[in-house]
Amino acid sequence: MPTDTPPGPLRVLVFGAALRADSANARLASLVARLISDTGATVDLAAMRDFDMPSYDGDMETAQGLPDGALALRERLEASDAFVISSPEYNASVPGVLKNAIDWVSRVRPQPFKTKHAMLVSASPSLVGGNRGLWALRVPLEHLGTRVYPDMFSVANSYQAFAEDGTLSDPGLQQRLADTVSAFLSLVEADVRYVCLERRWYEFLGDRTEAAITQRAEK
Repeated sequence: MPTDTPPGPLRVLVFGAALRADSANARLASLVARLISDTGATVDLAAMRDFDMPSYDGDMETAQGLPDGALALRERLEASDAFVISSPEYNASVPGVLKNAIDWVSRVRPQPFKTKHAMLVSASPSLVGGNRGLWALRVPLEHLGTRVYPDMFSVANSYQAFAEDGTLSDPGLQQRLADTVSAFLSLVEADVRYVCLERRWYEFLGDRTEAAITQRAEK
């Protein structure tokens, strides 16, 4: 008689996209990892330095294949149900080191970004936060088929935003981050646990699975 095996915990890769060890985005990544772990999910907390790789070079790829850093990121993406990137905003856009990593890993087949759920967060000293960089980051990820969570989270005035215990000094902002993480994980769990939702990503009410706009990420 077959028995139902309870599913294991969700697996989430979290990494800060700044190279500086004590960056605000490293701190935000650690906070998000803590919030995810509190839900019972398994967290793989990484740093951008874990994925060191040269600038993308097609000749290098042809001669040597993908660098170790790109392969390491590929492996940790494939081992996860979802990922969270805490990315700084450089000149109102994506840090070059992060875009370079995406470009390298995009060369892998099968594509590890495709159909993964992602949540984007940012901490910035700017008074408007790092949302401009997150909007720019959505473009390559969604192009590769990543299901980027609509509600992005950005911490403004980051030099003063964190308390000594690593949480956000503003209780309201801390609660909003916790609520955003919880809602994101609920969506990931629904997609991972419920067979009826497998490979279905509706962008508009009434969308059909076979519609062209939902097929683009599945090929």
